[in-house]
Amino acid sequence: MDEFSYLSVLLSVILGLAVTQILKGFRGLLLSRARIRLYWPVIAWAALLLLICFQHWWATFGMRTRHDWTFLQFAMVLLNVIFIYMVAGLVFPDFFGEEVVDLKENFYAHRGWFFSLGCGAVVVSIAKEFVLDHRLPNTTNLVFQSIFAATLLIGALTRSERYHKGLIVFGSALFVLYIVVLYARMR
Repeated sequence: MDEFSYLSVLLSVILGLAVTQILKGFRGLLLSRARIRLYWPVIAWAALLLLICFQHWWATFGMRTRHDWTFLQFAMVLLNVIFIYMVAGLVFPDFFGEEVVDLKENFYAHRGWFFSLGCGAVVVSIAKEFVLDHRLPNTTNLVFQSIFAATLLIGALTRSERYHKGLIVFGSALFVLYIVVLYARMR
């Protein structure tokens, strides 16, 4: 087993837990559908977070040729995945019980942490590239990530429903474009 294969096990487990959190939320919606007040931006964020998890998994394959790892490099990669997990853990309520669950109310109750952690994930992603390769991401990647960070930071600071509805539409389209431009082929 090479270095990356060994290190990627823990990364895979945490990403798998993030996907599990989101799928568990979708399952909860189905099982408790009579007691749920839906809010479409939450559903859209959950779908986008699944795509983010899949893209991160896909992009991580690019590190397979790296053989000289330091603990700091691994810690940065690990921290990036931890941030993704934490955001995934906040998109849906943890529990769908006998009481009515209002997804809009839950979203705005956790909005600050949700978007702050999302912005943190982007900042860590940029820092990770610097720690791994001693340079910032290429210009195209840095522009996309800067836009993601700025819009997520604004999301953490504003309660504007109009902004949040626009953000998920804009963010989803931008993330799909990000994948098409930078990650359409495995490298």
